[in-house]
Amino acid sequence: MMSGDRAPLKLVNHGAKLHLWELDAERSRIYETVQRFGLAPLISCSHRIASRPMLSAFCERWQPETTSFHLPFGEMTIKLDDVASILHIPVTGSMISFSQPLRVDDANALLVELLGTTDVEASREMEQCRSPSVRLMWLRENFSTITDVSFDDDIEFVTRAFLLHLVGCTLFTDKSATSVRVVYLELFRDLSMVGSYAWGGACLAFLYRQLTIATRFEVQQLGGYLTLLQYWERWTDHVLTDQSRGRRCQYSGSRESVAEYMAWYDRISHRIVQPPHLRSGFMTDAGSSLPLHTASTNDRCTE
Repeated sequence: MMSGDRAPLKLVNHGAKLHLWELDAERSRIYETVQRFGLAPLISCSHRIASRPMLSAFCERWQPETTSFHLPFGEMTIKLDDVASILHIPVTGSMISFSQPLRVDDANALLVELLGTTDVEASREMEQCRSPSVRLMWLRENFSTITDVSFDDDIEFVTRAFLLHLVGCTLFTDKSATSVRVVYLELFRDLSMVGSYAWGGACLAFLYRQLTIATRFEVQQLGGYLTLLQYWERWTDHVLTDQSRGRRCQYSGSRESVAEYMAWYDRISHRIVQPPHLRSGFMTDAGSSLPLHTASTNDRCTE
């Protein structure tokens, strides 16, 4: 668990970097391919800025044993239904998993085969990263200038590079803050199969893992797709008291105080939460208030 006097976590958020590689009219073939795979919503829905006190406070409430947030009114967790509603990416399909870590030599061969780089370029890049990874900036510098008029092989290379950049900026954002693991390229080997994976499930599992790591006192960063976490936490219709709606539900305290944010959140939250349909004026039976164990949201990314 995080200590109450611990400083807010450093958030690894690539929302701004994602928009440095735009798929304009000259790159419509690449965009159409990404759209066909069901991953296009990730391009437009990522937050450029994440809230440090809010995300740090919720990380403090994360319980690794139950993979849920321990809140004043009960346990809540992010579900696959929430991922589908918020991100609009596939949550069913083949499971994404890797049997063993990728060695540097194998990562080098993967870059040469699937991105068309030279052996020297691949080796130099991974030496700079000191791991079987490549920098997000390196992907942009080497592939973002390729357009639809290029050869078909080049289009396949740049499509894989864009997809690697996309998942590195969103679903699989890690604490390196600048790079993405080359192993994810294996998922794009056969481009016709990209849409068959359960991307939402992989995103959620990765976020759970990053939250668990960040609960350790010595850890100072939080990775994972923070746009998903931040949108999910907008559960106003589920947890706010009727008296807390409107301006009072806008946090205006210190951006550096986790304890202050959590105290504010406790003040405006229901201790016992009624199901929304029982608080909407359409109560038809004498049901009592029930503790809320899980909740989902239908908020949609519009940024």
